[in-house]
Amino acid sequence: MGDSDTKGALAPRRRVTSAAGKSASMLPVNGKSAAACESSVTADYGHGKRDRSLETVRAKSKSEKQKRRSYTSDRLSSCHKTQESLLSSGSGYNNYRGILNWCVVMLVLSNARLFLENLLRYGVLVDPIQVISLFLNDPYNWPAACLVIVSNVFVLVALYTERQLSKGSFTELVGFLVHCMNMAIMLTLPAAVVLLVPCVTPVGGAFVLGTYTILFLKLYSYKDVNMWCRELSTIKAKTLARSLSCPSAQHLNGGDPKVCYPGNLTIRDMCYFVFAPTLCYELNFPRSPHIRMSFLLRRLFEMLFFIQLLVALTQQWMIPIIQSSMKPLEDMDLSRMTERLLRLAVPNHLLWLMFFYGFFHSSMNFTAELLRFGDRRFYNDWWNSETVTYFWQNWNIPVHKWCLRHFYKPLLRRGFSKILSQSAVFFLSAFFHEYLVSVPLRMFRLWAFLGMMAQLPLAWFVSRFLHGTYGNAAVWISIIIGQPFAILMYVHDYYVLHYRQEAD
Repeated sequence: MGDSDTKGALAPRRRVTSAAGKSASMLPVNGKSAAACESSVTADYGHGKRDRSLETVRAKSKSEKQKRRSYTSDRLSSCHKTQESLLSSGSGYNNYRGILNWCVVMLVLSNARLFLENLLRYGVLVDPIQVISLFLNDPYNWPAACLVIVSNVFVLVALYTERQLSKGSFTELVGFLVHCMNMAIMLTLPAAVVLLVPCVTPVGGAFVLGTYTILFLKLYSYKDVNMWCRELSTIKAKTLARSLSCPSAQHLNGGDPKVCYPGNLTIRDMCYFVFAPTLCYELNFPRSPHIRMSFLLRRLFEMLFFIQLLVALTQQWMIPIIQSSMKPLEDMDLSRMTERLLRLAVPNHLLWLMFFYGFFHSSMNFTAELLRFGDRRFYNDWWNSETVTYFWQNWNIPVHKWCLRHFYKPLLRRGFSKILSQSAVFFLSAFFHEYLVSVPLRMFRLWAFLGMMAQLPLAWFVSRFLHGTYGNAAVWISIIIGQPFAILMYVHDYYVLHYRQEAD
């Protein structure tokens, strides 16, 4: 009875308490009214707020004092230290990308002005039909094309001779004499045809002689490598090690089998070497695994684009400058000759750079990709050349490899000094430069020969007195100025020899 009353009395208390939790303002708590509770809470909140505001004020004053101290210390701290200017060589600074971009923009703008001036003065001079007529005067008489077809005879003679030597039918002396006669005729026959047949144009003659010169260097390397194979055979070497031909890491690229002497003496092997973008023969060339069609099409597009651009710029820009240079050359007006030379230097250099990219990168990579030829190092960083020797060693890697392998090192093994061997290499290069220029023009002035031989004293001077940036600048000046000077000399002599006589 009492428990039930107690429970009954407690039940309303629980409900009131729960309701008080919902609305504290309506009911008393611990004997205090809701208003008193609210005032006490407000007083506690006010005290907390004042404490926090005091702490905030103290923190602000402290941070302000720290800022004043740091500002004072910054004003008193040293603003100087030992350092070099950025344009000084000792600064270690090498990020000149902005200056390079500025140079490119200025070059484009200046040449755009020159090209616009050329168009306003001469009009449009580009004529593709005229270019085609340079290769043939008579469409039914193509001596240059006939000479290129005849070159296959010399290739077959070299292959036949090597086969006879491998079987022992020819002695080494007989084989050497046959090779010498074959290569001597290769150099003299096209030169004689170009000089004696009037319908061969200078451009067609230069193309034919260039083709025969490349074949001459290839067959010379073919002769030497097969001779080395026979020498190894005589000392009981069963096969020619692949490591002598190409790096061992590329032994079986593309799944091609290894070839051993005399299994290399086939028509297929000879044809591959003739068309491969190299002058040095090997039994086993490094091969790429497959043909990349996108890469092949890009190189083909570049080839066609640069051929058209070279022809257009030559007709529109080079020829008018050369024609306007004839009168100063005749009068020997040094000031005007210098002005024409500098005017010719810029377009000539741009054309030379385009030819370099179009030939050594686009066309040779196109041929290498088509034949799956693995060695694509056709040039090195010749633009960073600080010596003339470095330039000639790196701008044309196929020729440099041939000279090093088949000419320079054999001379050293025979006891010649390095200076004499290098001079002999420059002499050989000077001979072929003159051969490729004088014979198609049907005149012998030795300007190309003297220009190449002048590289020897220039190389000595640059390596001895100029280093670093100054050496690189000297190499660039020799490239930019030397070529147009030789061109002007040949064009002037050609004009005097032909057109002056016709006018008289």
